[in-house]
Order: sequence, then structure tokens, then C-alpha cells
Amino acid sequence: MSTMTLEPGSWQYRALNALNPGLDYLSMGLDDLVKAGVPVVAGTADVKYSNGLVTFQERHPDRFVQFGISEQHMVSAAAGMATTGVMPFVATFASFLGLLCCEQIRMDVAYTKLPVRLIGHHTGISLGFYGTSHHATEDISTMRAIAGLTVVSPADGPQLRAAIRASADWPEPIYFRISRGRDQQVYPDDLEFEFGRAIEHSRGADLTFVACGTLVQPALEAAAQLNAEGLSVGVVDMPTIKPLDDAFVQDLAGRTSVIVTAEEHNILGGLGSAVAEVLAEHPGGARLARHGIRDEFSLIAPPTHLYAHYRLDAEGLVSVAREVLR
Repeated sequence: MSTMTLEPGSWQYRALNALNPGLDYLSMGLDDLVKAGVPVVAGTADVKYSNGLVTFQERHPDRFVQFGISEQHMVSAAAGMATTGVMPFVATFASFLGLLCCEQIRMDVAYTKLPVRLIGHHTGISLGFYGTSHHATEDISTMRAIAGLTVVSPADGPQLRAAIRASADWPEPIYFRISRGRDQQVYPDDLEFEFGRAIEHSRGADLTFVACGTLVQPALEAAAQLNAEGLSVGVVDMPTIKPLDDAFVQDLAGRTSVIVTAEEHNILGGLGSAVAEVLAEHPGGARLARHGIRDEFSLIAPPTHLYAHYRLDAEGLVSVAREVLR
């Protein structure tokens, strides 16, 4: 994928965007900031077609940097650019950005408190056949352990675009964790975003899914099916994993019997662990079940097969909820 040489306007390029309609939201969010006068610069590590930044390059060639296959240098260079007064957004596969570049993110970006925005895309197991080296199921835990680094996992393109707009005035560096642009749209295009705030779609007395990223839409579908069966199941989108909406988690624990966290990530150190930490310090009565990949290297297969295998689709979440409630 990193060696693609598709020309903008070609049928191959149009086909790529038809298959990955969410890709454009990253460039759209950056366009919003440019129009607002924010000194944005975007960069990528030879994957501008994979993340859709090619469209930003077309519109703003003087604001785009192609770093080649040099992810660690890209992060350090972004930190350097931030010292000159610009706001860099750099993007590459999450397996490389969140893991390979951990040292550069820690020392060059977070330690210096520079306003760098890191976009890790194709998260979790969404790269399927590319294998373990390209799967990113540890990046949430790695990134949220770095002091002063905000961690955001948008559910869809509109939420990503809204979060990018909101980042204009956010003082800390940010790690955005996004998928591959094939997510079902959950939110309207005019969505507003607030860092550190949970979004409650519905309330459930029996069970509440607390999901992030690609698991929000399956959680909504699973809740609809379970509610149709007579249960009371709610859904919460937790797009900001750090800083977590602690107050909301405490309140939720007092009005639902079971909380099931759902994430395309190892259950160790991710969203489930973040929620568990709050409940350990502020017990509220609810039982917690963490759902995701259970401390193993993910298998290699088409993404759809992997989502079914790890029960990260709607049917899988339904079965998890039934087991927990049983």
C-alpha cells in the first residue's frame, strides 16, 4: 500500500476513495483549520493515498511534506516544525506511529509539550493480511501512558473532522487513532466535539456498552437487537480515552448493572483499563467486563473475518452481552 502511485483523478484513485469514503474527512478537517487561519502543515510517511492526505496536498501543496518511509524522522521533524509556530499534523499507519515512534513521541513531542497532532490510521486489526507487523492493538496503552499526551479515538469521519477542528485551541499534543475510512457514519457532518467528554447515545439499566472508535457502530446495532429482546441496554461513545470523562464513568456506574467496554485493541491498557482504573478508585456498584483482544497477537486474515473471530462486530457484542448478563 505504501508504494501506490495512483494519480489524482484516475479511475484507480476514484475507486480507492469509493471503497474508503472516510479518508476525505482528515483532509476536510485540515481544510477547516486552514480556512480559520490556523498555521497547519501536514505530513506523511509515503502513505498519502492510504490516509487521503493526497487531497490536502492538491489543495495546499505548500503546506504538505512527504517524508518517505521514515516515520521516526517524521515525528522528530514535526516537533521541530512546531517550534517555529506552525501546527503539524503527521499521519501514518498506527502500528508504526504508535509503536515504532514511541520514543520520538515521548521525548520530542510530549516532553517538550509541543502542539503536534499525530494521526495513527489503519488501527487495530484493520490491515488484516498485512500481518502482525501492521496490526496496532497496543497503541492506546502505549500512548496514554505518555505524560501530557491526549488520546482520541473517533468513531467515524465526521467525528474525526470535528475533533481536528476542536484541536486548534487544545494545549497538549494529541494522538488521533482512526481506522481505514470504511467505518459506517455514526454522526452528522455538522457535529461539534469536546475533548474529554463522553457521548451517551442511550441509557440502559441492565447493561451499557462503553465503546470507542470502530466499536461504536457495532455497539449501537447490538444494543438495538438486545433492546428488541426486552433488555435495557445503553450505548456510550468514549472518544477521548485520555483525559477520560471520569465523572461520567462514576455516574454511569451508579445507574447500570453492567458496563461492557468494547475496543479494537488489547484489553490490557486500553479503554477497558482506563474505565477500570476509575471504578477501582470510585466504586459505583456496576460490574465491569472488558471486551477486545485478550492479550494475544492477532491472527492474520481478512478484516471482516477477524472482527467476527474476535467478536468485534454487532453479533459478537450481542453474544458478549448475553454471556455477561447470564
